[in-house]
Amino acid sequence: SRAGRHTGLTDLPLNGAGRAAVGGLPALLAAYDLVHVRCSPLQRATETARLAGLEPDALDADLVEWDYGAEEGRTTAQAQAEGRPGWTVFDGVPPGETPGETVEMVAARASRVLGRVWRHLDHGDVVLVGHGHHLRVLAAVYLRQTPYLADALELEAGSLSVLGHHRTTPTVHRWNLAP
Repeated sequence: SRAGRHTGLTDLPLNGAGRAAVGGLPALLAAYDLVHVRCSPLQRATETARLAGLEPDALDADLVEWDYGAEEGRTTAQAQAEGRPGWTVFDGVPPGETPGETVEMVAARASRVLGRVWRHLDHGDVVLVGHGHHLRVLAAVYLRQTPYLADALELEAGSLSVLGHHRTTPTVHRWNLAP
């Protein structure tokens, strides 16, 4: 979000910076043989898909952003100012009325998404349109690493990242491509 707030399940429209960032995606995507497009149902993701020239084959609730629970709508700086210096969402959201998800819960959703797209990969390329924290975890899961690796993966809004294989080893082919 523009203000740096955790807006996991808050269904906000894509902001102007997001729209501008997506502008070059159609040209980048033209190089791929797209056979399946799967998208988060949140409007900022569906608008991203539309602006990228994509027509989703499926809206997938498992592609929504991390449920930040009590941290929803708050900034990292606010959490750190409350006695949690150095805190990130990967350290966990505090328990409460709205406990949110653990990194392991997000990883389980990412695994389900990956399980749904494997069959399409024999026929061409798959596009997943989602949200920053979740897609970082999805990349870590795809790479068969701990989901905490996602904390070290910076993902730019409106960028294209490409996961692939070298022989049978999952790899990152490209990360944060922008026009």
